Amino acid sequence: MGENFIIPLDGLAAGRKEFFWQAGKEFFESFDNSEILDAELVVRASAEKSGRYVGVDCSVEGSVTVECDRCLDDLPMPVDVEILLSVKFGEVESSDEHQEGEREVIFVPEDNADLDMSQIIYDYVCLSLPMQRCHEDGECNPEVMKRLVAEPSERTDEVASNPFAALKELMGNS
Repeated sequence: MGENFIIPLDGLAAGRKEFFWQAGKEFFESFDNSEILDAELVVRASAEKSGRYVGVDCSVEGSVTVECDRCLDDLPMPVDVEILLSVKFGEVESSDEHQEGEREVIFVPEDNADLDMSQIIYDYVCLSLPMQRCHEDGECNPEVMKRLVAEPSERTDEVASNPFAALKELMGNS
């Protein structure tokens, strides 16, 4: 993957420690993601330790390139994600409550000395993208749009040249 998205929890001194990473195309390829064609993301994380409490504030900014749902051309999409985590050591608690205010609670096994942020960053970025990914009106590939929005007379000609059009007429007359 090239980047190391690890926060070393054991070696973390009391106070605040800053981390800085970059995530590109290779980052998403390592998760076998074929929807994100390219990426230029800057990840800043700040880990604060106080006793057994560890809080991680993370921001992900930049852009990813996906395929436009309409014209299939590349579509750059902005990314601006804030991730607020509380790290707890031990087994996952049985309660459904995995939130502390605005913070998501992450459970780390007692013997695990590192918090790998890569899956968390990947999930938050993917979830931040809209379900429908299209260029603004008028910005799609004009050649593709011509084919999608054919004139009604052109469509009629296409239907007439379709060998199944006669079958459809026969089925409608019975």
